[in-house]
Amino acid sequence: MSRDGVILVATRGLRGFADGLVSVLLADYLTAMGYTPLQVGTLVTATLLGSAALTLGVGFWGHQFSRRRLLLAACGLMFATGLGFARITAFWPLLVVAVVGTLNPSAGDVSIFLPTEQAVLAHTVPSRDRTALFGWYNLSGALAGAAGALASSAPITSPSHVGADRVAAERVAFLAYSVIALIAGALYRTLSTDVELTGELRATRPLGPSRKVVLKLSALFSIDSLGGGLVVQSLLVLWPYRRFHLDVETASAVFFVTGILGAVSQVVSPRLARRIGLIRTMVYTHLPSNLLLAVTAFMPNVQLAIACLFLRTCLSQMDVPARQSYVIAVVSPEERPAASSITNVPRSLAAALTPALAGIMLQHSTFGWPLVCAGIVKAVYDILLLVQFRSVAPRTYVLRNAEVVHSADLRATRQRQ
Repeated sequence: MSRDGVILVATRGLRGFADGLVSVLLADYLTAMGYTPLQVGTLVTATLLGSAALTLGVGFWGHQFSRRRLLLAACGLMFATGLGFARITAFWPLLVVAVVGTLNPSAGDVSIFLPTEQAVLAHTVPSRDRTALFGWYNLSGALAGAAGALASSAPITSPSHVGADRVAAERVAFLAYSVIALIAGALYRTLSTDVELTGELRATRPLGPSRKVVLKLSALFSIDSLGGGLVVQSLLVLWPYRRFHLDVETASAVFFVTGILGAVSQVVSPRLARRIGLIRTMVYTHLPSNLLLAVTAFMPNVQLAIACLFLRTCLSQMDVPARQSYVIAVVSPEERPAASSITNVPRSLAAALTPALAGIMLQHSTFGWPLVCAGIVKAVYDILLLVQFRSVAPRTYVLRNAEVVHSADLRATRQRQ
């Protein structure tokens, strides 16, 4: 791994800690301010819609700008988002901040940082090590996210913190979110010029010969995220609170453990992918985890529900490095930023459609309907992915064509020079 790769893995960890910190507190923080479950779900939806719009912009126009400047601008927006949630209490102004900001209500990474970071990261190692590197990249974010989830209980350890006092105590987490943005920005400033696209590549179309396969993958990934939006971490915290009266302090410890389990599983994923392939790794681990998610809703007590969540988490994140590596493998190098964006934007848009629906379900029933619906929808995605892509090897037909196109572009560039 190059020095730039180390920096990107480190910044992923920083952002993971910030996301883990605020995602566990977000629902409780908004509830303490007097918001209903429907309003909480609406704000979560707004954060996902905002991320989708910004990521789409980076995908289509980001290749025209410096990658370092894009990352620094994203840090500035992250800084402003933390301040907005810390200072604003009225619903409609906070909704605006949620739309234009970078707040991530999920345990995963759906932010505008992701496409640029993944495109740069893929160039730091040979292709044979790409899936393993994505595993370490996600491990950094998952471990830090778990630590952030555990740290979320720190501002509210005193039982006297209720109402306005509780809001004031939890506001510290959103201020910390802004501070982390400044630290990440300082690290991004040290990236070398090797992370930038050349002038020739920057002038090309964002997505060329691989358009068909990327759009097909995007459509499938959006189905997965449609189900995932029902169980983003902020709402997954809200369900046991309403069903079993599980307090936020205990929930933060639970999601710390789930974060650790998910992180460790991502190190195992590349080894499994080398044995059975990327697509089979994605499906054979993801499908059982979705069935466990649906089963969790039927558990009669909090202990069994938490046990199911733990088992589910051991498998649910193993598809992430395989998915990221597969997307990068089926496109040419100059298409990677756009491919990463275009496969993430539909996921963000689809995930943004369902948190409000989950909020409605939880407002009218304490049963885990969001978990059941999410498990079914995500299982449908797994089956469709296996059927449509099990015969598309990343290093045969699709990738070979992309490399031929890329090599021709380089030869033409040398001739003009």
